[in-house]
Amino acid sequence: MSLLSTNVSHAAEALYAGGLVAIPTETVYGLAADASNPAAVERIFAIKGRPIGHPLIVHIANNGDLDTWADKPAPIARTLAELAWPGPLTLIVPRSSLVPDVVTGGRDTVGLRVPSHPVTRDLLLRTGLGIAAPSANRFGLVSPTTAAHVLADLGDYLDPRRDVILDGGPSTIGLESTIVDTTVEPPQLLRAGPLSEEQIGALAAASGPSRSSGMLESHYAPRCEVRLVDHLDDALALRSGTPGARILDLTGDLDTYARLLFTELRTADDEGVDVLIAVLPPSEGLGFAIRDRLEKAAASRPR
Repeated sequence: MSLLSTNVSHAAEALYAGGLVAIPTETVYGLAADASNPAAVERIFAIKGRPIGHPLIVHIANNGDLDTWADKPAPIARTLAELAWPGPLTLIVPRSSLVPDVVTGGRDTVGLRVPSHPVTRDLLLRTGLGIAAPSANRFGLVSPTTAAHVLADLGDYLDPRRDVILDGGPSTIGLESTIVDTTVEPPQLLRAGPLSEEQIGALAAASGPSRSSGMLESHYAPRCEVRLVDHLDDALALRSGTPGARILDLTGDLDTYARLLFTELRTADDEGVDVLIAVLPPSEGLGFAIRDRLEKAAASRPR
């Protein structure tokens, strides 16, 4: 049996039966389970090699599901949902009694998002489920933006008799969602993403222990070494003295930079590049989110 499928009904049956489905979203591909099924959610952690205390995002079909999965969300959460859903915004809200501890790492909050990808929206509407889904890759490595990436990363871990990789084509954005904590006043930006701080209001950058996906210092990391520079001239100078180095510079088109960033990191590994020299975009708007991913890819990696 093949893991890859374009059949949404087949994916729905897998979720109902407690299997896992790699779902396409506009941001990246996620590894999804029925969020109300703790045993299925636990398999996500096992297959990814993800620490059990790291909270997952629950993907829901529409804004009306907010009150099913959240307990008395703040007015700002409802406002942001109306403005940005469906789309690449995750809201941290008080969790309802429907959310198992394994989804939230025992926290009293949960991250919720309504994705805009038509295939996954179809899946959500057909099943009526909330589906918990981190990125569909091994923990800490480069996020997948195609079904082929998922198959390369997780094909040896998934069971084709019960699991599905739902192929919805390449992700159109290519960076994980913006995460905003609406349980604090003022709300806090926990993870930079496609919706910039300017777009969602003047929110203070968060610090401290990880409260959501993508807050670790080292994350999204390829096997090759990543070095960061501010200008192409700096990259050219560094490459001249660095054997086996390649330059990544898409600063002329930030939408393309975001969409192709994770693919470029994977390609560098696939082609045996020793050092990838990445030119940083300006630290504003989408550039802020791209810089965030590059800085985590270049950070010292835990043993």
